[in-house]
Amino acid sequence: MIVVSFGTIPYPFNRALTWVKTLIEKGTIAEPVFIQYGVSDISTLLECPLVTADAILDSKELIRLIDRARLVISHAGQGSTQMLASRGCSFILLPRLKSYGEHVDDHQLSFAQAVEAFGVRHCLSLEQLEQAVLNPPSRFRQTLFTEPSLSQHLLETYGGQS
Repeated sequence: MIVVSFGTIPYPFNRALTWVKTLIEKGTIAEPVFIQYGVSDISTLLECPLVTADAILDSKELIRLIDRARLVISHAGQGSTQMLASRGCSFILLPRLKSYGEHVDDHQLSFAQAVEAFGVRHCLSLEQLEQAVLNPPSRFRQTLFTEPSLSQHLLETYGGQS
């Protein structure tokens, strides 16, 4: 199974949906696909018998699906990337880009380029995504972030001060 996760921000990710649909139609993807699609319009993909989808899942259900997946295709959000890495998933990132109206800026691209140094792959084209589906990365076995999260740092620094 392949799990596709676009996050929950209020911007569609239609470029990625089109790529997934193309790979299903070509037969590159010939296994069940679950798509967490947020606000994207997936009506054309719902006709495909391989696809099941939900706009939003609670984190426990998403983790259950991710743990069973052969490959996870995810937006390049930092929280999602950290979760996938910490669970030892085989995953690739699709950064949302401002030029397509997928986000307010290109911070996901900058982040994806930065974590590439740790062996995290990202795709910027249909051809790259197709190669990643055909030759998925190994399960992630490193630690991405060794520093505390910002929220943890603030709690440790400022505690419960009012």
